[in-house]
Amino acid sequence: MSSAVRCFHCHQPVPAGLNLSVEIDGEDKPMCCYGCQSVADTIVSQGLIHFYKFREIDDEGVPQALVPEELDSLHEQVKAYDDPDIQREFVRSGDVNEVTLAVEGMTCAACAWLIERQLRGLSGIQHVVVNATTDRVNVKWLPETLKLSDILASIHKVGYRALPFQQADLEQSFEKTRRSYIMRLGVAGLASMQTMMVAFGLYYDDIDDMHRLYFWWVSLLFTAPVIVYSCQPFFANAIRALRARTVNMDVPVSLAMMLAFVASFYATVFDTGEVYYECVSMFAFLLLAGRYLELLAKHRAVANAANLMKLIPAFAERRHDDEWQRVMVKYLQMDDEIRVKPGEPIPVDGELISEQAWCDESLLTGESRPIAKQQCDSLYAGSVNQQSPLIMKVKSTHQDTLLAGIVSLQDTAMQQKPRFARLADIVGRYFVIGTLTVSSLTFLSWMLLSPADAFWVTLAVLVATCPCALALAAPTAMSGAINRLNRSGVLVKNAAILEILPKVNTLCLDKTGTLTQGRFSLVQSWFREVGNESQYSAIARSLEQYSEHPLARPFQQIAVQEVSLDNVDNQPGQGLSGLHKEQDYRIGSLNYIQQWHPDAQSPLPQANVYLCDRSGILAAWQVDDELRPDALDMVNWFKKRGFKLIMLTGDHQDRAMSMAKILGIEDVRAGLQPKDKMESLRELQQHGAVMMVGDGINDAPVLAQADASVTFASGTELAQAGSDVVILNGRLHALQGLLHTGTLTRAIIRQNFAWALGYNAVILPLAVTGHVGPLWAMLGMSISSLIVVSNSLRLLKKPRGG
Repeated sequence: MSSAVRCFHCHQPVPAGLNLSVEIDGEDKPMCCYGCQSVADTIVSQGLIHFYKFREIDDEGVPQALVPEELDSLHEQVKAYDDPDIQREFVRSGDVNEVTLAVEGMTCAACAWLIERQLRGLSGIQHVVVNATTDRVNVKWLPETLKLSDILASIHKVGYRALPFQQADLEQSFEKTRRSYIMRLGVAGLASMQTMMVAFGLYYDDIDDMHRLYFWWVSLLFTAPVIVYSCQPFFANAIRALRARTVNMDVPVSLAMMLAFVASFYATVFDTGEVYYECVSMFAFLLLAGRYLELLAKHRAVANAANLMKLIPAFAERRHDDEWQRVMVKYLQMDDEIRVKPGEPIPVDGELISEQAWCDESLLTGESRPIAKQQCDSLYAGSVNQQSPLIMKVKSTHQDTLLAGIVSLQDTAMQQKPRFARLADIVGRYFVIGTLTVSSLTFLSWMLLSPADAFWVTLAVLVATCPCALALAAPTAMSGAINRLNRSGVLVKNAAILEILPKVNTLCLDKTGTLTQGRFSLVQSWFREVGNESQYSAIARSLEQYSEHPLARPFQQIAVQEVSLDNVDNQPGQGLSGLHKEQDYRIGSLNYIQQWHPDAQSPLPQANVYLCDRSGILAAWQVDDELRPDALDMVNWFKKRGFKLIMLTGDHQDRAMSMAKILGIEDVRAGLQPKDKMESLRELQQHGAVMMVGDGINDAPVLAQADASVTFASGTELAQAGSDVVILNGRLHALQGLLHTGTLTRAIIRQNFAWALGYNAVILPLAVTGHVGPLWAMLGMSISSLIVVSNSLRLLKKPRGG
């Protein structure tokens, strides 16, 4: 038996960090979850603690039959997910593993809170983000400390079923949920029609008591399936929330429906009072209709990413003993050689072995023109081979492809909650508590004024003030905005940027690779000693192989033999140094060279890259770049809207001023090191929010410091890691769409909040004073939710400039 602390009720291990207990027989006994705590509390409060003295104990001291058989079988099923081969399908592995789980039964922020809290109690969990909008949980954990099956089992313990999320399962899961809602809607709809028809007949006073009672029983017959079947999702969610000692919007909803049904049932059985079967049926139908529309909106928001993964073929042709064999893509290994026929999508990331190819990468970048690929160029999963068959070597499979990374980043962004979304969660929780309090006070007041009306007025208050619209206001808008940007080639990594964008008043732009295309070529060169050109070029090429800076690329393609180097050091924003045949060399900016030779001057007026040894400058090159075609339009668009534009660049002052003059940018800060850019940014942030656009390693710190940061898919990995947004299509016009979407998202969320809060502010006094009956209350609440969802769906339209 393990020495770990065991739950006193079920004898399962207590998750590390979880501090739950119940006082039993004068002692605090540990509990492993809220479910056990709730059951134990009930046993104690009912005076049944003898249960623990007389329950059956096996030879190892484990109490029997306290863990449901279904839970045990689930634990056995999820153990299969610990297999490394199976995990390759959905786990991004490393020192810290990461997986996205699909959770069934999660409907609101309270569910998310409960699951998040449950997982954070496990030892080895590094990061947990739960998204009730997409029903997914993103988990990072230490594989040495924790197994994936333990994580899944922990979620099962609090009443939810979780499995690794796979894009291929999305449609199946959605279809299953959709059919379930349609069935429940059908039952509630039929019952509503029948009970409304009967209620219409009861409005006439000339009906005798026998027929009236008969109609009541008929209505009860139609309404019972609605309560037992159609309303099950609301009741289950409310029970989960109460077990977790919190409340959600399904608590007042379930309370209202149960109270109305029980009161009507009592009236029917004892032939007294009034019945409201038609209200119960109609309320359930309208609520389910709202949830169904919400489900469709969610699916539309997340289906775009799923559709990307669908385009990956299931099979590939792999070379084996000089023959091509058809194998499943999931069995491909690193360095396998595969063949892709014309018109077929590339199944994995890899390196081109054929001499050349043309690929359509519009799926990844939005660029509709085919891209020319040369031997050794990178090919990406999801792009389509346009011409003759190509042969490539596999470099990344499964979750490690660029496409899977993009989908993962989008999922992560949708799981994050900006400040207004977190605020909505908190307000919604207190709003429910307020609703229950007001309902209680209303009941007490009406009991004093008019006891016969107290119950129905209270019922109307519960229904009318349900915060469904408030709970939907932010999540539906956020999902729509992220989906809208993704479809236009803009990948949002940090959803919080949507909240910041409307506040941005300053736009800082890097020059090289941002305002320019980053396609450099060697325009002029100078060498100190004629006859040594090849040697200097070889050293320059060998040093620049260690750089990701765009200026290094032309050197990496010089047709000379590389030389061996030792002790290579890369100084971002300055240059590189290395040792060749016991001789120190440096390549980089003039400032970097002047650290060795303070009096050195450029031997070539337009040069911007220099090579030197300890004796002095050996060679100099002018490396030039082309302006992006939409740079001028982008600058003019921002200037017209009053943004302050600043160029922050490490390039030489003359070259920076030359480009700034073409674009009309007046504030130019050139020759900046990363720390200089950081100081400039901090100074600008004192006057408002700043958005930084850059792509190089030297931009990474300032991108991380900026209030909002944007880079390109062609940028360095470090720049992408520190940015909030990655532009996949390489167009600066995407900045306009990004700003417009941020502004529109804020406006729509504000409209949603204003409507939800305004509706409740108006309906509450009317309901409390008895001017709105249960039927009109449920109609108003349902229409309010539908308006919020419909307003958010406007964000799914493609943005301008996208």
